[in-house]
Amino acid sequence: MTAHDKTAHDKEAVRALLDAVRADGRTSLTAPEGRLVAEAYGIAIPGEELARDVEEAVAFADRLGGRVVLKIVSPDILHKTEAGGVIVGVQGAAAVREAFLRVIENARAHDPAARIEGVQVQQLLPPGQEVIIGAVTDPTFGKVVAFGLGGVLVEVLKDVTFRLAPVTSEEAVGMLDSIRAAEILRGVRGAPAVDRWALAEQIRRVSRLVADFPEIAEVDLNPVIATPDGAPAADIRILLGEAAPAPRRSYGREEILASVRRLMQPRAVAVIGASNEQGKIGNSVMRNLVDGGFPGEIHPVNPKADDILGRKAYKSVMDVPGEPDVAVFAIPAKFVAAALEEVGRKGIPNAVLIPSGFAETGEHELQAQLVEIAGRYGVRLLGPNIYGYYSTWHDLCATFCTPYDVKGGVALTSQSGGIGMAILGFARATNTGVSAIVGLGNKSDLDEDDLLTWFGEDPRTDCIAMHLEDLKDGRAFVEAARATVPRKPVVVLKAGRTAAGAKAAGSHTGALAGDDAVYDDILRQAGVIRAPGLNEMLEYARALPVLPAPQGENVVVITGAGGSGVLLSDAITDNGLRLMEIPEDLDAAFRAFIPPFGAAGNPVDITGGEPPSTYEATIRLGLEDPRIHALVLGYWHTIVTPPMVFAELVARVVAEFRERGIEKPVVASLAGDVEVEEACAYLFERGVVAYPYTTERPVDVLGAKYRWARAAGLLGGGR
Repeated sequence: MTAHDKTAHDKEAVRALLDAVRADGRTSLTAPEGRLVAEAYGIAIPGEELARDVEEAVAFADRLGGRVVLKIVSPDILHKTEAGGVIVGVQGAAAVREAFLRVIENARAHDPAARIEGVQVQQLLPPGQEVIIGAVTDPTFGKVVAFGLGGVLVEVLKDVTFRLAPVTSEEAVGMLDSIRAAEILRGVRGAPAVDRWALAEQIRRVSRLVADFPEIAEVDLNPVIATPDGAPAADIRILLGEAAPAPRRSYGREEILASVRRLMQPRAVAVIGASNEQGKIGNSVMRNLVDGGFPGEIHPVNPKADDILGRKAYKSVMDVPGEPDVAVFAIPAKFVAAALEEVGRKGIPNAVLIPSGFAETGEHELQAQLVEIAGRYGVRLLGPNIYGYYSTWHDLCATFCTPYDVKGGVALTSQSGGIGMAILGFARATNTGVSAIVGLGNKSDLDEDDLLTWFGEDPRTDCIAMHLEDLKDGRAFVEAARATVPRKPVVVLKAGRTAAGAKAAGSHTGALAGDDAVYDDILRQAGVIRAPGLNEMLEYARALPVLPAPQGENVVVITGAGGSGVLLSDAITDNGLRLMEIPEDLDAAFRAFIPPFGAAGNPVDITGGEPPSTYEATIRLGLEDPRIHALVLGYWHTIVTPPMVFAELVARVVAEFRERGIEKPVVASLAGDVEVEEACAYLFERGVVAYPYTTERPVDVLGAKYRWARAAGLLGGGR
C-alpha cells in the first residue's frame, strides 16, 4: 500500500466513524472512538483497551503492565473528571477491581440516565511536561490549530498560540517557540528537553484532521505528556459541529483588481438621489464631487429635477449616457433595491450605498435582496450604511462629509462612520497625505480583503491602515495581507476584543480561542501590525511611510536627559527592540564628544547643558557607524540648545546622510515647553518621526516599523 493509499484508507475509516456518530444523534465521540481517529491519523496515544466488565479490566491492566488509568466511557458524559469518572495510578488486580466499580458508581451517581459502554483501561504515561494541542472552528478564520501549556491551569495561564489549519511541519515547530513558556520545552533547571519533533508532528496531524473533516468542530489533546522520548496524548476529545455554512461568493485577484480600479479611478460617476436642496445627502455628495474638482463626468439622477448644480439631471440611471464606473446611492433604503436593478441592467460595475436602514437595524432580508441583485448583474457593492469614500489622487470626494484633498501615500478604511470622521480630522490636523479614505459599513460585498488587494498594488499607496469590527472571511484577508506585507505595511485596529469570548465552548481549546486570542495570533502571522487603539493606528499610518526600513537590530539612544534615556530604554524593551551593546571603540568615539560627567554606553547621555555641536557630533557618529541601525533621540529643552535649533540641526544632518545613501530610522522624543510642538512638526515633515511630551510614542512607532520589516523578511525574520 502506498502512502497515498494509506491516507485515503485512513480518511475513509474516519468518515465511516463520523457518519455513525451522526446517525446515533451524537455530537461527541467516546474515548474508544477518539482512539480510532487518532490511529487513523497517526496521533500518538498510550496503549489502552475498553473493558466491558471488571474481569476484562483486570486482564487488560495486567497485559498493559505497570500502573494504569481507568476512565468511564459514556457518550453522555463529556467531562469525565468532573463526574468522578477518572482514577489514576491503579496497580494490581484488587485495586483495578475496586477502581472499576468506583468509576461506574460515580458515573451513575453523576447522571443516572447516562449510557455506560464500559471503562477504558489506559497505560499510565511517565511524568513529563503537560501541554495542550487542539483545534477549533473559528467563525472568522475557520479551522485553526492551537498549542500551549496544558494541565489543570491551561485556562488560567492561557499560554497558547494559534495558526490556520492545516500547518506545515515548519509552522508546527514554530508554534513551540511562540508561547511565553517556550524555554520550558528546551529544558530548564536540569530538566531534559522534550522531543520537539514529536510535539510538532502531533500538532501537524491534528491540523490535517480538522482540515480534512470540516464537521469536526473541536479537538482536544489534553494533556499531552511531552518527554525526551515522545509526546503521547493522555486524553483525546472530539466534538462535531453543525453543517458547514454555504461558501461566500469569491472573486479572483484579477477580478478584484479590475472592479476596484474602476471604483477608485472612475471616469464617470452617477449620483442616484442627487439634489439641489442644501442639507440633503444627495446635495452634499454632488457638491463634494463638483467642488473637489473631479475631472470625470458627473451625472445626477433625480426624476423630479432637470438640472442639479448646473449639470443635466436624468430621470433614471438608464438614461445616463455612456458607461459610468460608479453609482453613488443617496436615496432612502426602501428605494435602493429597485434602483440597483437599473444599475445592474445599465452595466455599472460598482454601487456605493450610503443609505442606512439595512442589516445594522435588523433589516437583514432587505440587505440580502441587494446582495442577490448585485450578484445577478455582477455589481460590486460598497456599504450600505457608509459615509462614502475619497480617492484623492483622482480628486474624487464621493461622500456627504467634509472634503479632503491632501494627497499622499496612506490609505485608510473604517467600518464605522464615526471612526471615519476621526480619521479625517486626524489627517487634517496632522496634514497627513492620503491616497484614499473608504467607508465599509455593513460590508454586504466589498470588504477589507478586496481593498487590501487593490491598495497592495496601488503605486500611490505606501501604507494601509484599517479599522474593523469583524472580518467576513479571515482566510481571504490573510491571503491578501501576506501578498501585501512584503511591499508595504498593513496596520489593523480590531475593535471588540472580548466579543469572541462570549460563546460557549465544549473543550479547553474552545475556551482558549475566545477573547481575541485567535485574531491576535493569526494577524501577527500574516505580518499585520496590530494597533492597540485608534490614535496608535493613525500615528502608525502617518509615521511608517516616513521612516526608512531598518537594516539591522542595533538601536542606540542619544539623549540630553538621563531620565528620558531610562524611559526610552524601557520603551525599547517593551517593543521587542534591542539596545545595542556598544563596543569599546565606539564607546571611546562617543566619549570624545561628551563631557566627563556624561555617560557613554547605551543610552549615550550627553547631559542637558551641552551646545548644539554635541548633539550634532553624536548624531553624526550614530548615522556614520554601520553597526548602528536605528537612532532614538531624547531632547531636553534648554536655552543652550533651543527646540528649533535642535530640530534644524537634526533635519540637516539626516538629509545630508540621506544624500550620501545612508538612511536609518531616526525617531525623537522632545521634552520641554510648548515650543517643542513646532520642532516636532518640523522634524516630521523632514523624515524624522518626533513627538513632544512622550517617550513611549516615538519608540512605539519604531517598534511597529521593525515588526513590519521582520514580517517583510527584510531582517531575516518572518511571520
